[in-house]
Amino acid sequence: MIIDTHVHLDDNRYKDDLDEVLKRAKDAGVVKYIIPGADPTTLPRAIELSEKYEDIYFAVGVHPYDKDRYDRELLEKYITHPKCVAVGECGLDYYRLPKDKKEADKEKEEQKEIFIDQIELANRYKKPLIVHIREASLDSKNILEQYSKYGGVLHCFNASEILIDLAKKGFYFGIGGVITFLNAKKLVRVYPKLPIDRLLIETDGPYLTPHPYRGKRNEPAYCRLILKKMSELSQIEEEKLEDIILENTHRLFSF
Repeated sequence: MIIDTHVHLDDNRYKDDLDEVLKRAKDAGVVKYIIPGADPTTLPRAIELSEKYEDIYFAVGVHPYDKDRYDRELLEKYITHPKCVAVGECGLDYYRLPKDKKEADKEKEEQKEIFIDQIELANRYKKPLIVHIREASLDSKNILEQYSKYGGVLHCFNASEILIDLAKKGFYFGIGGVITFLNAKKLVRVYPKLPIDRLLIETDGPYLTPHPYRGKRNEPAYCRLILKKMSELSQIEEEKLEDIILENTHRLFSF
């Protein structure tokens, strides 16, 4: 059994055929799904799906790109919902910083402030984090080491070796379709250094579709392709690795 720990089922690209998507996933052995919070405007849809489908859960959080819509009161309103299992995806993303240094520094500080506030929210309610990091490994590591109390998952792990130490802080590593990409040399090299008892599977659907379906909409059934590649790199048979990852997922999200 597999749990897709990060899939945006609230995205409009699943609106017309969600039942078919979930059936294909079930046929592939995917039994549960976590919808991360990113844009607050989609949170009602995530909650609606979690209440309609027994196997769908959600997180409350705001992606750094959506920081201008951050509303702690809104997140706090739903964090005690029985299907809410985490806070995020929150974090730092320096990929699209302004070219002007002063503006870039301002953007970084605003992202950090909102990131820390979401960590403190997770601490208050004893929830794990779903953390988004892009070209901001050192700042993210420093903040998580200083503020986080209940760990979480580094979503779409970006193969930064300095983040591996966060396993000691209770963090797991979300492995997605990128690991199957033919040009994913860095991640393939770093992956064997990750602790086996800290690995999770995620698709990030509808994004980051695994090889050989790149360019098409991603969906939870493709967890099998990710597991197959992880098995090859770990040199552990798929069935055994699947059991390990399932245990890891239950340990982190407590469901």
